Amino acid sequence: MDTRDEAHPMPEGMDGPEHHAQTPAPSLPSLPSRLLAVFVSPGTLTAALVESPRWLGALLVSAALVALQMGLMPAEVFAESQRQAALDAGRDFPELSERALMVIRIVTPIVTAASTIVLSFLFAGIYTFVFAFVLGDEGGYRRYLAMVTHAWFIPALVGLFLTPLRISTADPQLSLNLASFMYFLPDGYLLQVLRFLDLTQLWSSLVVAQGAHAIDRTRSFGSAAAILIGIVLAFALVLARLVPS
Repeated sequence: MDTRDEAHPMPEGMDGPEHHAQTPAPSLPSLPSRLLAVFVSPGTLTAALVESPRWLGALLVSAALVALQMGLMPAEVFAESQRQAALDAGRDFPELSERALMVIRIVTPIVTAASTIVLSFLFAGIYTFVFAFVLGDEGGYRRYLAMVTHAWFIPALVGLFLTPLRISTADPQLSLNLASFMYFLPDGYLLQVLRFLDLTQLWSSLVVAQGAHAIDRTRSFGSAAAILIGIVLAFALVLARLVPS
């Protein structure tokens, strides 16, 4: 007589396979823990986001940080930046009244926060199209939106720390980009392309690549990273043509 089941009985109504099927998936970490994990353990984070693709909290935090950056910038810095751009283009730039400066102080943070939200949805759609529709993974829009909104916390936070430098240099567009290391290049299209290759955006693209790998384990992280950096480069090539240096 086989006495193994008698010696080690299973609880009533719970055998091995059913027990494993009923075991709940690990819960998603809290929002602060997820934002920290973007920097210290993106692989663990993206694996959790595949199971629970939460995105709203991370999106709102990134938008708030971007708005805070612009809110801390004196309106005079934006006015001076516009005046210099007008002079470089050979146009006159009128003196702004105090009321106009007040409008800039109010509107600029709102516009930049709104643009962050819109771009998050836009890039999630682009990544979903490339990876899910073209390459055929099972990511879906919500999963890629969760990856994007968490990954973009990186440039949002780093940008906040750059705010004092932007104020001191009176350059609201100052960023950590590849052109900063290529100062010996002559001013022109190539240097303008490098200006649009922001290091924090490239970093965030690698986090999204980790997410694409977590969604489809048959796709290597390296191949996903190459695709995403290629998308960033394509945007830089186009913007460098549209925006004067």
